[in-house]
Amino acid sequence: MWGVWLSVPDPVLPNAHAVTEHDRAAHRAPHRAPHRAVVFGAAGTALTADERAFFRDADPLGFILFRRNCDTPEQVRALVAEMRATVGRADAPVLIDQEGGRVARMRPPHWPAFPPMRAFGDLAARDAAAGREAARINARLLALMLADSGVTVDCAPVCDVPVEGAHDIIGDRAFCGDPARVADLARATCEGLMAGGVLPVIKHLPGHGRAFTDSHAELPVVDAPRAVLEATDFAPFRALADMPLGMVAHVVLKAIDPDQPASTSAIVVRDVVRGGPIGFDGLLFSDDLSMGALAGGMRGRAEAVLAAGLDVVLHCNGVMAEMAAVAEGVPAMSGDAVRRWARAEALRGPAQPVDADDLRARLAELLGTPQV
Repeated sequence: MWGVWLSVPDPVLPNAHAVTEHDRAAHRAPHRAPHRAVVFGAAGTALTADERAFFRDADPLGFILFRRNCDTPEQVRALVAEMRATVGRADAPVLIDQEGGRVARMRPPHWPAFPPMRAFGDLAARDAAAGREAARINARLLALMLADSGVTVDCAPVCDVPVEGAHDIIGDRAFCGDPARVADLARATCEGLMAGGVLPVIKHLPGHGRAFTDSHAELPVVDAPRAVLEATDFAPFRALADMPLGMVAHVVLKAIDPDQPASTSAIVVRDVVRGGPIGFDGLLFSDDLSMGALAGGMRGRAEAVLAAGLDVVLHCNGVMAEMAAVAEGVPAMSGDAVRRWARAEALRGPAQPVDADDLRARLAELLGTPQV
């Protein structure tokens, strides 16, 4: 089943005005089916012999980088190349969480610091057009940095709508508390990333901004009525339903499914994320399986995520025994998951040429900060 060549039907492309003929040709060409429906992390700055052997056998769709993996630009480029060589696919996706602010895997002194998303929300509250322009420029500069290291997918932007009193795990990672403004700035961010040849991942579907606990440590439970969720939490994701990739949160929405977090709830995925309230048909990643919000063994977690209707599981901590258990529970991608991934890949065209110095100067002018 793995390694099969498929002809993927020509889908309707989101943001068609930004799609190049290269992208359209990619839709018409055969796509090699992605392999196991998982993205794995690695333990350090280079792959060990055991990791190379495991990844070669497990054949994950791709990889994700964390702070422990990022020492210098040259080292990251070498690690990314090694990851791709290990699975024998030069186009294997490499993901990262590079939001700006406190969530940044690549940090100074080797990489520039980027502002948190809240900076663009604050600017947009004063001047919507300026906020939108700044968010797009910032994302274009992010993409320039990521693409230089071989990273092709950024797990950003955060599209959650934070509420007063919620846990600070979202905090200034979110643009603001206005759903329409969140959607506007998130779209500008997605456009900037894609213009730089990097795919965005909107997160954390169907909304993490109302959580009063940190899902990295324990399972948040949200009590808000469905009508409130649809008017606020779901609204930015509904406005961004044409985006290619999304990430589903480990959060219980009691009004929808009181028994399962969204990431393992077929009800939430089918009736909310894929259904009318949001209507997202892009590829869905889980949030990290190794987070404290989920219970049970890693194989069971992976199986539950896929059974709920997600397309690809993320396992990020690089622990070999856990990755082996996850691999046992994850089959090759097939059907709609293959179609969704092919559509996303086709949108990742070559980066549009830019003058980075001009962009940095304009961003500093808009934000009223020193140029980086």
